[in-house]
Amino acid sequence: IQSLRPPRSLRSALPLRRMGPGFPLLASLLLLTPGAAAYGFRNCIQSMENPESFRCIQRFLRDITSAVGDLPPNAMYVNVSHNSIHRLPAASFRHLPQLQQLQLVYNRLETIEDWAFENLGALDMLNLSNNRLASLSEGAFRGLGNLTSLFLSNNPLSTIHPRALQPLDHLRILDLYSCRLASFAAVARSLQGLTRLQELNLCGNRLWSLNSSCPLPLSLSTLHLCNNSLRAVDGGGPQLLGHIRSLNLSYNKISNVTSFASAELRSLSYLLLKGNPLDVFHLLNVSSLPPRSLDYSGLHLGEEGVSKVCQRLGSRPLKRLMLQSNNIRELRNASFSLCPPIQTLDLSWNKLRWLACVDKWQPGALERLVVEHNLLNRLGTCEHAASLEALHFISFRYNRILSVKYWAFGYAPNLRILHLNINTIAYLHKHALKGLRYLTELRLDNNLLTDLYEPSFADLLRLRTLNLRNNRVSILFPYVFGHLSQLQTLDLGGNNIRHLTNMSFSGLSSLSKLYLDRNRIKEISSDIFHPVQATLEVLDLMANTLQYITKIQHKSPPFRHLHKLYDLKLQAQQPYGMKIIPARFFQGLAALRFLRLSGNKLLSISPDAFDDLAQLHYLDLADSCNGMQDLPPGIFKNLRRLQKLNLENVGLHSLTLEVFGNLSNLTSLLLAKNQLQTVNVSVANALGLLRYLDLRKCPLSCTCENLWFQNWLANRWVQVVYLYNYSCDSRQQLGYVYSFDTHVCFLDVGLYLFSVTAPALLLLMLLPLTYHRAYWRLRYHLYILRSWVNDRWRRQDGEHFQYDAFVSYNSADEEWVLGQLVPSLESSQGSVRLCLHHRDFELGKSIVDNIVDSIYNSRKTICVISRSYLQSEWCSLEIQLASYRLFEELKDVLVMVLLEAIPDRELSAYHRMRKVMLKKTYISWPLEPAAQRLFWIKLRKALKGSYTEEEEEEKLSSSSNGYKPLLDWSN
Repeated sequence: IQSLRPPRSLRSALPLRRMGPGFPLLASLLLLTPGAAAYGFRNCIQSMENPESFRCIQRFLRDITSAVGDLPPNAMYVNVSHNSIHRLPAASFRHLPQLQQLQLVYNRLETIEDWAFENLGALDMLNLSNNRLASLSEGAFRGLGNLTSLFLSNNPLSTIHPRALQPLDHLRILDLYSCRLASFAAVARSLQGLTRLQELNLCGNRLWSLNSSCPLPLSLSTLHLCNNSLRAVDGGGPQLLGHIRSLNLSYNKISNVTSFASAELRSLSYLLLKGNPLDVFHLLNVSSLPPRSLDYSGLHLGEEGVSKVCQRLGSRPLKRLMLQSNNIRELRNASFSLCPPIQTLDLSWNKLRWLACVDKWQPGALERLVVEHNLLNRLGTCEHAASLEALHFISFRYNRILSVKYWAFGYAPNLRILHLNINTIAYLHKHALKGLRYLTELRLDNNLLTDLYEPSFADLLRLRTLNLRNNRVSILFPYVFGHLSQLQTLDLGGNNIRHLTNMSFSGLSSLSKLYLDRNRIKEISSDIFHPVQATLEVLDLMANTLQYITKIQHKSPPFRHLHKLYDLKLQAQQPYGMKIIPARFFQGLAALRFLRLSGNKLLSISPDAFDDLAQLHYLDLADSCNGMQDLPPGIFKNLRRLQKLNLENVGLHSLTLEVFGNLSNLTSLLLAKNQLQTVNVSVANALGLLRYLDLRKCPLSCTCENLWFQNWLANRWVQVVYLYNYSCDSRQQLGYVYSFDTHVCFLDVGLYLFSVTAPALLLLMLLPLTYHRAYWRLRYHLYILRSWVNDRWRRQDGEHFQYDAFVSYNSADEEWVLGQLVPSLESSQGSVRLCLHHRDFELGKSIVDNIVDSIYNSRKTICVISRSYLQSEWCSLEIQLASYRLFEELKDVLVMVLLEAIPDRELSAYHRMRKVMLKKTYISWPLEPAAQRLFWIKLRKALKGSYTEEEEEEKLSSSSNGYKPLLDWSN
C-alpha cells in the first residue's frame, strides 16, 4: 500500500489507525488486498471539494480521540464543534502536524492539559469559543508557535496564567469577548512577549479599571473594551493607549471626561464611545483626541448636537460621519450647513419619522446615505430638488415606509444602488422611481406590494438586479418589465403569483437568473419562458404548486427552448409534490448541469425523463419517498457526465445495473435513509470514479450477501461516510456491518457438502452388499455381544443353572436326538436335565433370545454334528454363541457329538467349526450296539465335568496336528 503513493489527502488514511477494538476485521480485509485504499472515519466527514478539510460536527462525542483519532496526518482544517468534549489531554493532536485551522466551538471544555496542542507547529487559527474554560494554565498553548488567531469568547474565563500566552509568538488576533476577566493588569501581564499582536477583544468582561503596570504590546492597533464597567481611561499611564489606532469603549460607565486629558490619543483614527454618560464636547476640549477620529454614534446629540459636531470637524472633506443612536427625531436643512463635505452619512438607529429631500444637506459631496432602523413612514416627492450628483447609494432598510411618492428620488439622478427592503411599502407610485436612469440594483423585498405596473420601472434602463421577494404580488401585468432590457437577476420568490403568460417576462432580453420560488404557480409552459429563452441560465420554481398526475403530457415540454439553462430548481412542490415526472419533461435542456427535485414525494418517474440531460452534473432526488421504491430501469442511461447524485430517502430497496450502469463519472452518491440491505456487486464495479458514498441509516444486513461491500471497498479510493457506525439490521442481529464475522463466508460449501454426502452415498451402496455377503456374520457378532453382556450380568448374580445341557441339533437329526439321546440321558439312571428347543423354548420370545437364554441357563451345550448341522445357519449361530464361553471364559461348556464321519477336507470349509474342534475334543456316535453303551458313559462323564481343564489342555497339546477325538470307534 505504501508503494502505491496515493494522493496526499488520502495517503495517511490508508493505515486506518486508532479505530477501536472492532476495527481489525475490516482492516485485515482491506490490507490483504493489493492496492487497498478504501477508507472511512468514525465521526468525521471529509470534504469532497477540499480533501484536507474534515467536519466532525454534532456527533455527541465526549473525548477528542474519538473525533480526530483516525484522521490522516495531512488534515489541515478540522471542525469538531457542537459536541460534548470536556478535556483536551496532552498530545491530543500529535498525529496532525499539518493542521492549520481547528474549531472546537460549542463543546464543554473545562480543562486544557499542558502540551495538548503538541506538534501543531503549522496551526494558524484556533477557535475555543462557547466552552467552559475557567482558567488557562502555563502550558496550555505550548507547541503553537505559528498561531495567528485565537478565539476564546463566551467562556467563564477569569484567570490567565502570566505565561500561558507566551508560546504564541506569531499571535495577531486574540478574542476574549464575553468572558469573566476582572483585572486589566492581569490581562496586560499575560500579553507580554506577544510582539505581533494587532487586535485584542475584551468586550463583555468585568473590567472596571485600566490600571496596569505592564504596557500593551506596541504592535497592538485595535482594542475592544466595550460592555465592561470602566469609569475612566486613566490608570495605565499616558502611553498605555498611545499606539492604539482603533478603540471601542462603548457601553461602559465612563463619565469622568477629565481622565481623557492624561491619555495620549493622538494616534487614534477611530474611537467609539457609544452608550457612555459623558459630554462629548467637553471631551474634545480637554483631550488630545482628533475630532474626526470620533464615532459620534450613541452620544445623545439630538438635532442641535449635529450642528455643534459639524463646527468641530473643520472644513476639510470628511469620509464618514456616524450619527447612529443619537435620538434624532427631526433634521432640518440647516443641520448640516456647517458640516464639511461628507462622503458617507449614517443616521441609522435614530427616531426619524420623516425625511425631507436631502438636496440641501451636502450639495455635491454626499456619496452614500444610510438611514436604517428608523421610524420613516413615507418618502415624499422631490421632483424639483437639486441634484446630488455624487450620491450613488441610498439605504432606507428597516423602517416603516408605507408609501413612496412621485419622483421620490429626484435629488439623486446618478443613483446606482437603492435599498428599500424590509419596510411596509404597500403603495409604490408608478413614477416613484422616475429619473433613476443609472440605477443598477433595486431592492424592494419584504414589503407589502401587490401590484406592479409598467411605468414603475420605465426609467430603469440600466437596472441589472431587481429583488421583489416576499411581497404580495399576485399578477404580473403584460410588459411590466418591458423596459428592463439590461436586467440580469429578477427575484419574485415568496409572492402569490398563480398564473404566468407569454407576456409576463417580455422585454427581459438579458435575464440570466429568474427566481419564482414559493409562489402558487400551478402550470408552466414553454410560451412563458419564450422571452428569456436565449439568456436564462438559472430558474428557481421551488415550492410552487406544480403537479402532474399522468405520465403523458398534453402540452409541449415546458423547458424545450431554454438551451442555456444550467440550474433548475423544482424541489418541494406543494402540497404533496409533483407526484409524477412526465415523459420528456426536461426536453430541450441541453446545457443543464444542476437539477433539484428533492421533497416531491414522487410516485413515478418516466424512464426517459432525463434522456435530454446529457450535460447534467448534479441531480437531487432526496426526500421523494412516497411509494416509488425502486427507480425504473434505464432512467440514468444518458447521464454519463453526472458527478453527484443525491437519493436520500427515496424508498430504494435495491440498486441494479440497469439503473446505475451508465454512471461512469459519478463521484458522489448519497443513499442515506433508504431500505437497502444489499447491493448488486456489478453496480459497485460500474461506479469506477466514485469517491464519496453515504449509506447512513440504511438497514444493511450482516450476511454474506454483503461481503461484496468490504471487498469492493478494498479496491477503491472511496470515502464511506461514518463507515464504522453502520449497524446491522436490528431485525436480524446486533452489531456493526464492518465487524461482523465473515469467516463463514469463506467456507467451501461444495467441499463440506461432498464430505457429508460422499460417505452417506458409499454407505447406501455398501449396505446391500453387506446384507448379502455378511448378514449372518454381523448378526453373530451382535449376538455374541449380547451373550457377553448377559454373561457379565449372570456372573454378578452367581451361577445357578436350570439345565444340565442344551442340545443343539439340526431338524434332520431330530429322530436320533429324540429316539436315542433324550431317553438315554433323561432316564432314571442318567438324571440329566436337557433343554430342547421344541420343548423348552419360551413362547412369544424371539428365537435368538431363547437360544442365548438356553445356552447361559445350561451347564453344558451338546452339539450334535452332522453334515446337515454344518449347513444350518441356526446351528452355526448356536455353536458360535456356545463357543464364546469356551474361548473367552476358558470353561468346559461345549460337548461335541459326531453322528457321522466327516472328512477333514469337508470340515475345513467350516472354519468356525474347525476352530472349535481344534480347541475341543469330541465324541463320535458308533454304529455297533456294543460300543454305544460306552458312548453313553463317556457322554455322561463329559456332561458332569469329569475332565478338568488341565486334562483338556494336555490332550490338545498331545495332538501335534489337527484335532484329537475323545472316543474314536474307527480304531
